[in-house]
Amino acid sequence: MNKTFAIFAGLFLLATTLFAQPSSAAKNDTGYPPQLEQLGDEFMKVFFEFQPSAATRAGVHEYDTKLEDLSAERVERQISIYREWEKKFGALDTKGWSGWARADRDMMLSFIRSRIFELQDQRTWQQDPDHYTSIASDSTFVIIGRNFDTPEARLRSLVEREKQMPRLFAQAKQNLQNPPRVFTQIAIEQLPGVMNFFLADVPDAFADVHNTELNREFLKANAGVINAMQDYLSFLKDDLLPRSNGDFRLGADKLHRKLEYEEMVNEPLNSLLAKGMANLRRNQQEFARVSRLIDPKRTPQQILASVEKEHPAPQDLLQAFRDKLVGMRQFCDEKPIITTPSRTLPKVQESPAYMRALSFASMDAPGPFETRATEAFFNVTLPEDNLSPQQVEEYMAAFNWGVVTSTAIHEVIPGHYEQYLWNDRVPSRIRQFLSLDLSNVGSHFAGTNVEGWAHYTEQMMIDEGYGRTPGLPEAKDKAWLKLRLGQLQDALLRNARYIVAIQMHTGKMTFDQGVNFFVKEGYQTRENGVRETRRGTSDPTYLMYTLGKLQIMALRDEMKQRQGAKFSLREFHDEFMRQGVAPVAIIRQAMLAK
Repeated sequence: MNKTFAIFAGLFLLATTLFAQPSSAAKNDTGYPPQLEQLGDEFMKVFFEFQPSAATRAGVHEYDTKLEDLSAERVERQISIYREWEKKFGALDTKGWSGWARADRDMMLSFIRSRIFELQDQRTWQQDPDHYTSIASDSTFVIIGRNFDTPEARLRSLVEREKQMPRLFAQAKQNLQNPPRVFTQIAIEQLPGVMNFFLADVPDAFADVHNTELNREFLKANAGVINAMQDYLSFLKDDLLPRSNGDFRLGADKLHRKLEYEEMVNEPLNSLLAKGMANLRRNQQEFARVSRLIDPKRTPQQILASVEKEHPAPQDLLQAFRDKLVGMRQFCDEKPIITTPSRTLPKVQESPAYMRALSFASMDAPGPFETRATEAFFNVTLPEDNLSPQQVEEYMAAFNWGVVTSTAIHEVIPGHYEQYLWNDRVPSRIRQFLSLDLSNVGSHFAGTNVEGWAHYTEQMMIDEGYGRTPGLPEAKDKAWLKLRLGQLQDALLRNARYIVAIQMHTGKMTFDQGVNFFVKEGYQTRENGVRETRRGTSDPTYLMYTLGKLQIMALRDEMKQRQGAKFSLREFHDEFMRQGVAPVAIIRQAMLAK
């Protein structure tokens, strides 16, 4: 974050070195102007200077020694620079451009506006104490998580980053004035776990580095981070919490603009809410119908409780996921569901120690510009060895067969991993850049695509018969009905997020009413209802799962109506994937134009 506005001397040379892979969009599409590609590369350089941990995640490693700078002066400079870039992209003459090129330009404009909105209007840097903790942990995690260089080289980069972290927490003290109380409470709860991450997991990740001088330097820098966090925790408890009286609600205008910039959705909130409620009711009705087919004498809650007891043994969990992935790949080929660009499956492994406290299961794919650590991992967190038999059973209930199935679909096939495989071949560096996970900087650009697609596939796979016993009537296929029930419970959770996000952030629902909605309408436990509602206070667009799913289903229905008997589900999915990680609104425009 130390880029001045006198930024462009020699920049094109740097950009072409950094993003040296050829662009087939420019080669094969005469309507894709070179100046758009060049401008996109230059903007990426600017963005990565401000967000160096995002650069590391993307696979651009010249920023690995840098850390985000959130001083008020630097934030204002970001806003100023992004406004200049908004003008640059806005001034481009798109006459004669292809639809693909115009969409790339429009997405860059929307992304830049989303960054300005986050810094100037949402102001996470002034509102959320946990934002600073997340930057420290994420900027460390992206160095630990992939072997893009030798352990010693990565440790050297981490040491340089860690040296800057006390400055980050000092900036937090200056910036945080009147955050919402719930934000400060969450930060206080999160900090001990993050400190333990730096105390235990980070040193363990570099246990094989035997450079005495480097290890001494690391221990000093790492201790400085832990000390800064301990001081920050005291500040949060003793100073900030008593004066945390801010309002977490965005309000209708800001929520609408956030959706417009991040998802390119301009639909009125009332209309969005009505669609969400209608989908919730449909899912509830289907949940009741499926429950009756499984056992009309038991309540849905009793059925769910029994389903949670049906799971693999802990020692068999990884193999259970491996078997699921092989079966899902075969199903997607034979049905047919989607064309896969690669036959390689991700490596299924136990979550590394430094991830276990933070992740239940996760897909770890390389960033769009990574050229070294190009392997993909599907990480699954097993129960700890020190748990009692009862605690192990409670833990494994969350890995019942329905969850194993939906998690494998969502995270891997044909969900996030499939997106990664296709995105690696998208002929546009702009779209590859926009596929980045930027949740640590307050943005979820095209979440309706990323999470909407993964959520859509959960239902689509069951709809298409995944898990069905051939020839067996639906009412007698109890195993498949249980898969459907699990899929519906996940859908109801996302329905509740959708509705609570809109209602709570427009002032039509209190926090407690949000919790009750998750419990009563989303069929969640009260504990999970509290957890989900708290997440919604700082993540107002976590409605993107259901929103994206509904957009994709609406597009599919329209394509079916247009094409009639010629409609192919596989070709629909393939064409959707060919567009890259773009807001569904952009993909809809492109597919309906053909």
